[in-house]
Amino acid sequence: MRSSELAALAGVTVRTLRHYHQIGVLDEPERSVNGYRVYDVRHLVRLLRITRLTGLGVPLAALPDVLDDQRAADALLDELDQQAAAEIERLTSRRAVIARLREHGAMPDLPPALASYGPTLSAAADIAPDLARHERDQVVLLAHLIDERGAAALSETLVRLNALTPAATALLKRFAALGPDTADEDIEQLAEDVAAHYRPVFDTLPDVEVGGDVTPLLAAYSERTLNDQQLHAARLLRDRFTGTGRSAG
Repeated sequence: MRSSELAALAGVTVRTLRHYHQIGVLDEPERSVNGYRVYDVRHLVRLLRITRLTGLGVPLAALPDVLDDQRAADALLDELDQQAAAEIERLTSRRAVIARLREHGAMPDLPPALASYGPTLSAAADIAPDLARHERDQVVLLAHLIDERGAAALSETLVRLNALTPAATALLKRFAALGPDTADEDIEQLAEDVAAHYRPVFDTLPDVEVGGDVTPLLAAYSERTLNDQQLHAARLLRDRFTGTGRSAG
């Protein structure tokens, strides 16, 4: 039979046949007088075995040993089983993350621990999309940079902040409206009002050590996304929380 016939019987392509010849797992057949490769049933059996093994995940480099050595095949099956178990665990974990994000209506780029904060960000996006994006990005950055204990505290904080979202709408609108025409006293009053609104949450949180790289990165991001008046309000707010022994990003 010709290469096209063999490939069709085995469910592969002619290009795959040629590749198997090149790497030495399938012997080259003799050629007819007109130069065509002529395969027989032995090639078909060998090719079916190769196809079966690659379907199990056997690497091409391991095929020569596995095809010709039963002991090597047994050892490789153990390895493939371990790899499959690890892959199942990884996919199961991924599905759990997807389910959690769906449950809370969170965007897929949020870490799963912050999924419950999704509704808060969605509500903020309806008022000030740019600020909602800024807050989301800051939270994602912070969650990546702090340690496990800090991540747990952050998650707890965000869950508790969700309960304050409805009442915080007016504050967010005021912050979004800050601009060159805003008087200093209005900025100071906003910082005071925001601190008073959120202090009941922050005052009951545990102190968490934040790495030295975190604060400069968060500050640099704010510098690029907030206007001067919003930055001033953010600094005033940070100072108010720092004065109580807490820190605010």
